Amino acid sequence: MATAMRAKVKITNIAAYPTIGPATQETLTFNFPSKDGSYPADGSDEDQQFARFSPMGALTLTVANPALIGQFAVGDKFYLDFVPIA
Repeated sequence: MATAMRAKVKITNIAAYPTIGPATQETLTFNFPSKDGSYPADGSDEDQQFARFSPMGALTLTVANPALIGQFAVGDKFYLDFVPIA
């Protein structure tokens, strides 16, 4: 039986290329949720739940689709689903 997993990621950096002239691609850096300070004791913060059970790490993705360049912002959050291919 294959296992699926859902993670939550947040964009922490965007680098556009080339650095001079119009961008033809962007490199997006995503990090898994974390928080400076404490979470609520009742566990009501969704980021707290993902930080507790999700893997730690970072993900870097380069976007070259012209329709997507400029559509992302630092701080945007996404669910990242890992679904096995049968």
